[in-house]
Amino acid sequence: MSIFELCSWLEKTSIGTAVRESDWQFPVIESIHVLALTCLVSASAAVDFRLLGVGAKREPVSQVLTRLVPIAWVGFGICLLTGSLMFLSEATKCYASLFFRTKLVLLLLAGVNALLFHSIVYPKVAKWDETGRTPTQARVAAYASLLLWVCIVFAGRGIAYL
Repeated sequence: MSIFELCSWLEKTSIGTAVRESDWQFPVIESIHVLALTCLVSASAAVDFRLLGVGAKREPVSQVLTRLVPIAWVGFGICLLTGSLMFLSEATKCYASLFFRTKLVLLLLAGVNALLFHSIVYPKVAKWDETGRTPTQARVAAYASLLLWVCIVFAGRGIAYL
């Protein structure tokens, strides 16, 4: 079975058909997706700006992350669920979309960026909290995160138009 055949089969599942053929399901799911994306990107951006020294300078990085990372994870989980439902309803369109493929690659890169930050850079956060100086690696991760999320949002919007 090819990937396109798999996508065609997914579209024909009861969930894919129900979401696609309903007058209200896709718009409601898409709206929830956008709201969850807002939570995810806002929390990530706030962390990134703190790492860059642009916002919340008086708060230790560890406290900012402790408060905002759970919000980002909830947003990500809801985006994953709603994005999957939307994908099921138009899998063959997504398969053919350069924007969709680009978004998936960018999401993977954002995940790798976050994984590298949390596994390599963040474990030394106690030192930054004391000195107030964010290391170069953390600032690079923050710039990369901001750029990736902006591009992910644009790619996601592009899916709807082609």
